[in-house]
Amino acid sequence: MQIRIPCVLMRGGTSRGPFFLASDLPQDAAERDRVLLAVMGSPHALQVDGIGGANPLTSKVAIISPSRHPDADIDFLFAQVAVDRPLVDTSPNCGNMLAGVGPFAIEAGLVPAADGETRIRIQNLNTGALIDAFVQTPGGEVSYEGTSAIDGVAGFAAPIRLNFLDAAGSKTGALFPTGQVIEAIDGVEVTLVDYAMPMMLLDAASVGLAGNETAEAIDAMPGVLARIETMRRQAGLRMGLGDVADKVIPKVGLLSAPTFGTITSRYLVPLQCHKAHAVTGAACIAAASRIPGTVAARLAGAGEGPVVIEHPSGRIDIDIDAGQVEGEGTPVIRSAALIRTARRVFEGNVLIPAEVWRSHPSLVAQSHRAPEPRDTCPAGLYL
Repeated sequence: MQIRIPCVLMRGGTSRGPFFLASDLPQDAAERDRVLLAVMGSPHALQVDGIGGANPLTSKVAIISPSRHPDADIDFLFAQVAVDRPLVDTSPNCGNMLAGVGPFAIEAGLVPAADGETRIRIQNLNTGALIDAFVQTPGGEVSYEGTSAIDGVAGFAAPIRLNFLDAAGSKTGALFPTGQVIEAIDGVEVTLVDYAMPMMLLDAASVGLAGNETAEAIDAMPGVLARIETMRRQAGLRMGLGDVADKVIPKVGLLSAPTFGTITSRYLVPLQCHKAHAVTGAACIAAASRIPGTVAARLAGAGEGPVVIEHPSGRIDIDIDAGQVEGEGTPVIRSAALIRTARRVFEGNVLIPAEVWRSHPSLVAQSHRAPEPRDTCPAGLYL
């Protein structure tokens, strides 16, 4: 016997994964994680027994429910499912998958659509942050067709504007968890910053890189990655995140001077280089680039207007509203906004072995069902 779970496979930004209603998954977190591992086919390098794409960017899950927050419409819980380990991490947010939340919520009947454009306020349960998503809904229907393009995705689609409203201190409670804009780990200057995503930012040159390497080239440098991972674990302790050996946060930004934009970034997730760039990571780097003294600001230089981050697949533009607390000179990031796109790829049911979800209502009902009457006919009657 297998259990059917309704889901929608969606591309959100440069990521892809199944979207579920929270009511269709186990309420117990440990059992839910076992279900998600089975859904994605983890742990296995190819995820051949599930619907994962054998890559961190396609091994992501979105869980959606009506919001309990008085100022939000939808709650979004993001889960990063490890490909080759039995690990489900719900500590980070994912801005790319976030792009699919609004369209999914409308088409699931959780939010009514306006004629033209619909604003949906999303509470990210991973961080508690609020995000406004603006979805194109001509005639009260979600439209995926349009003329917007994002690097890392082929073709054009309808724009989805994401506006991060209160993302400072998303996991640590402070924009700069250690109280410093720059410090040293293992002799390397870093900025430990938490805006939409906790990150360790460093100049790529400080670990022997040019900063414009391809993702494949960085993935083929085990010595460099091991050194950065050692630093990342120390950063996690300093940021108050504890032992992060089995967590994907803090993420790492390898930064360098730009060629056409504001700054160049290679985003580690954390043991592989992103083929494009995470949205939350881009917001974090953009915020840091507008705060004097950080590693990012040193490389970006002074500037105004959108922050253009160069990544392996092109660019991502972030509108940053930055300033200072009046009378204090303390830096503050009021909001960060950007454009993403999304597409509904598949809808139906994903099937998992019944033994994975033993408390499923259908199995509980079956266990309480009265036994079938036994055949008591005398032996030999059917000869």
